[in-house]
Amino acid sequence: MFQKSSSKKDEYTSNVNYDNNDNVETVVGPSVNVEGDFSSEGNIVVKGTVSGSVNTSKLLTVEDGAKIFANVKAGNAHISGSVKGNVKVVDRLDLSSTAQILGDIVCKVLTVESGALIQGKVSMKGLEIEEKQTKKTSSLKSKVKDLVEDNDEGETV
Repeated sequence: MFQKSSSKKDEYTSNVNYDNNDNVETVVGPSVNVEGDFSSEGNIVVKGTVSGSVNTSKLLTVEDGAKIFANVKAGNAHISGSVKGNVKVVDRLDLSSTAQILGDIVCKVLTVESGALIQGKVSMKGLEIEEKQTKKTSSLKSKVKDLVEDNDEGETV
C-alpha cells in the first residue's frame, strides 16, 4: 500500500548528486521553516529555512536559496545556500559559488568555488603544519627576537 517505486525519483532529490538517492533521509522543502534543534543520523537536504541547530553524522546539503540560521555539525557538507552560524564538518566541506557562510568553519578538507562568500575563521583539523628548523631560520629567529627586545627598551628599528 505504501510502497515506494525504486524507478520513480523523489522530486526533492532528483537534482541532488548522491551515489544513491535512497540514502536521503530528511528533506526540508522550499516552503518549510524548521525551528529548534534538528538532528538526524541520515543525510539531510535543506531547501527551506532552518533556525536553531542542525546535526547529522552523514551528508548535509544546503541548496541554493536555502537559509540556515543555526550552528551546523555534519559528517560531510555541500553548501550552495546561506548559513549564519558556525559550521563544523568532520571530513569534507564543499562550498559552491552561491554559498554564503557567516560564521567560523572547522573541517578537514575544504573546497571553495569562485564566488562563495565566507566571513569568519577557517580551521582545518587533522593537518599539522610542521615548521622546518634550519640554521638560517634559527639565526633569523634570534635576530628578530633581539630586534623586538631592543625595540621594547626604547630603541628604534
